[in-house]
Amino acid sequence: MTDAPTATRIPRRAVMAALLLTGAPNTIRDLGDGKLSVDFDTIADLRAWLTAAGLDTPGQPIEHQGTLTDGRPYRSLAAWPTWHGWKISAHAMEHPTTTPLDTDTTTALTALAGVTS
Repeated sequence: MTDAPTATRIPRRAVMAALLLTGAPNTIRDLGDGKLSVDFDTIADLRAWLTAAGLDTPGQPIEHQGTLTDGRPYRSLAAWPTWHGWKISAHAMEHPTTTPLDTDTTTALTALAGVTS
């Protein structure tokens, strides 16, 4: 369900409940003035929420990829829909390639955590 920008805004608790019922955000922040910032762990989680909320429209979302200042590659997905009268800034970022830990580091961390195989 896509709302017009002038749609009546539902209460903050109601929109947060609706977010949790239709998606799996890891962070919801009230930015004031009818704006929410919502972060998702994965691009798939954000896409699933957009679909469940009826917000997967042409032009939404925007995907980007690049390299962070520390050299790690990333992919991100962002969308800025108006939903239930709230302006939503939704975002997800992933690091598609990660280097596995070397054997010595894995062994040391396992010992430190007290984990046994």
